[in-house]
Amino acid sequence: MLKNKVKAYNLPQEYQAKGVYPYFRTISSEQDTIVEIDGEQVLMFGSNSYLGLTNHPLLIEASKKAIEKYGSGCAGSRFLNGTLDIHLELEAALADFVGKPEALVFSTGYQVNLGVLSSLAGRHDYIIMDEMVHACILDGARLSFGKTYKYKHNDMNSLEKVLQKCNPQSVKIIATDGVFSMEGDVADITGIVRLARKYNANIFLDDAHGIGVLGEKGRGTADAFGLVDSVDMIMGTFSKSLASIGGFVASDTDTINYLKHHARSLIFSASLAPANVASALAALNLLKAEPQRLKRLKSNTAFAVKLLTEAGLEIGPTQTPIIPIYIRDDFKTFQLTQTLLDEGLFVNPVIAPAVPSKDSLIRFSIMATHTEEQIAEAVRILSKVANRLNITTFEH
Repeated sequence: MLKNKVKAYNLPQEYQAKGVYPYFRTISSEQDTIVEIDGEQVLMFGSNSYLGLTNHPLLIEASKKAIEKYGSGCAGSRFLNGTLDIHLELEAALADFVGKPEALVFSTGYQVNLGVLSSLAGRHDYIIMDEMVHACILDGARLSFGKTYKYKHNDMNSLEKVLQKCNPQSVKIIATDGVFSMEGDVADITGIVRLARKYNANIFLDDAHGIGVLGEKGRGTADAFGLVDSVDMIMGTFSKSLASIGGFVASDTDTINYLKHHARSLIFSASLAPANVASALAALNLLKAEPQRLKRLKSNTAFAVKLLTEAGLEIGPTQTPIIPIYIRDDFKTFQLTQTLLDEGLFVNPVIAPAVPSKDSLIRFSIMATHTEEQIAEAVRILSKVANRLNITTFEH
């Protein structure tokens, strides 16, 4: 039966036969504003490296030194033999950066959300999620024993109606992205905090795409709203602005202590490798030392939004370097993605379930290290191909 099930799944093959399969494209160079694919130079506008640090000499050197000192891996979980002194150094730096007493580092950002949400919500508790949250929040909630509810995207009236259904005596965790990873818009943190206070709920903020993008010196979404103290848990990743891999959650001392001893994705996973810890720490130090990177990211984003709007493309109400360009047709989204790559431009296609089926889009991502010339060339290619495929004008 299993063989029949997997053999029957042939959707990828169908798109491959049509020449528009857009996934697992192989890059044979460093992750930069220009990458190499099949021997060709391609403009990269599909990266999460918002600050452009993945090939920075200081990060590379820090990784090398960590390997020389600690070796290639930790050979165990944080809970047992896998905690190094640099894990603790990074945790202290992260806690200070986002404005919380303590932080806890996991091997990936996905594992943070799995471990935190699954361990904090018991049988009589609630996890209440924005309907557009990242998949790892959904999966963490499913792994918990708590009841799960969704509220309409950034709709505080919808959130309040859900909170009114909950037992006042139970734990209630409102889980939301800070920056929504496909649309680029920002959570209504002010409204969420107001309702959390009113209904005695706690807030879990997934700031994977907010750290290094929003707030003073890139401290994140809660900082941008001046509400760090009102957000109970702030989660972030190293695979975006911090140019490594891994993740963390920052909170009060009691919460971190609880998670150290209950989060299964921490206890039963191998510890983050020394090179990754060192490069994330180096990136964090660069972010604090070079605020001009954040300013450049914001100016590049504004420039790109201006050009895309002038080109007649429908973009969402983004406030971040994630710029959604709506196509609203899966096949045309894939067709556009492949044709753009043929023309020397790498972008990411996004279809259901990552977005609602009616909202398939191209995710156009800006880096601080993009030049204005590169942005203008990318928009020129995009506009030319979109016109050729007759997908430049839309009904709003």
